[in-house]
Amino acid sequence: MAVLGVPATATAAQIKTAYYEQSFRYHPDRNAGSAAAAARFAAVSEAYRVLGSAALRRKYDRGLLSAQDLRGAPRPSGRPTAPSPPPPPAPARRGPGPTPFDFDAFYRAHYGEQLEREQVLRARREQLRLRREGVAAQGRFRLLSDLSVGLFLLLGIALLYGIK
Repeated sequence: MAVLGVPATATAAQIKTAYYEQSFRYHPDRNAGSAAAAARFAAVSEAYRVLGSAALRRKYDRGLLSAQDLRGAPRPSGRPTAPSPPPPPAPARRGPGPTPFDFDAFYRAHYGEQLEREQVLRARREQLRLRREGVAAQGRFRLLSDLSVGLFLLLGIALLYGIK
């Protein structure tokens, strides 16, 4: 209990939370080369192995826990220490195969609102881009027309001075 930092009356959820916090903090991958962190991680794992099992915790609380009990205890993840045998092969199916999973329907069901928002945003961006291109084209046309009018005025004035 002291290793995980939980009281003797801690629930299974509190023990699990304390284990995950401590194992995250002292995991060898996060503390590469630290022998102290590796030792602390091993102690935290063993404490969770004992306190995470209802049977081992009862023995621990009564002071009856032995080294033999620890050897056969499952790892903190709940997986057995020895590899489990492979599952038996499934019987051969007759008739049509399994129906294919519709990923599009699944995605729409879970992310439909997000997809709609993204489509609306995409359409707004496209409208804004088209509007900007239109304004830019109008600006170029206005500049060209203003230059043309100015050129005609300049030519008109030049013709008037040329006639006199």
